[in-house]
Amino acid sequence: MQLSGKVALITGAGSGIGKAAALLLAKEGALIGALEMDVEQAKTTVEQIQETGGHAIALKCDVGKPKQVQAAVDKLIKQWGRLDIVFANAGINGVWAPLEEIKPEEWDETLDTNLKGTFLTIQAAYPHLKEQGGSIVVTASVNGTRIFHAERVAYACTKASQVVMVKCLAVEFAKHNVRINAICPGAIETNIGENTEARNTSDLGLKVEFPEGRTPLNKGVADQVAHLVLFLASDASNHISGTEIFIDGAETLVG
Repeated sequence: MQLSGKVALITGAGSGIGKAAALLLAKEGALIGALEMDVEQAKTTVEQIQETGGHAIALKCDVGKPKQVQAAVDKLIKQWGRLDIVFANAGINGVWAPLEEIKPEEWDETLDTNLKGTFLTIQAAYPHLKEQGGSIVVTASVNGTRIFHAERVAYACTKASQVVMVKCLAVEFAKHNVRINAICPGAIETNIGENTEARNTSDLGLKVEFPEGRTPLNKGVADQVAHLVLFLASDASNHISGTEIFIDGAETLVG
């Protein structure tokens, strides 16, 4: 087991990429703190881990709320006494709409969850990671880094900023042997789209017709992304820090 005895905090662990990563890292021996705003989803993930002999606890938290994030990390430390891996994965698509129609509170909600939530998670976890070294993985996106959709301005800004955050913190954290990297998924089969509100987007941007078979590989699945998270969390990547890794089947290299 690559992660035997290590403790991992995974945000957004109730579904999609976060859940797939929680299950895989637990299979590789990690003790999992499954953090989710909907604690029932987190409990389902925990139950699946326990059914296969793994160890996990559910943590209820809104990652945009500082006190809740700190309380969740404190609970994890109280449970297992250490923290080695952080997968800052929680995020939302938010509202996709023309700039003139985005309400300030809608903008704030996207930034609070995706960007502030990542900052708060890392800030609360870092004092424990630097005690023995560790790895942080942040879920960014191809949006805002390789592709740019007019209606996704708030979402894209958060994802681009996450990559900048990773690069800055890689330099700061290096002296304590804490690595931090970003993953940039393309089209992945998850349920994040169910919580997306799109308004009046049909006439935005430049219209381009892509040829059939634009994507060289098929649409990805959460398990494929989870294996990348495992690699970055493990000692196999112990000389990789401050970088973004695209996992999109070459989708964004075509067209």
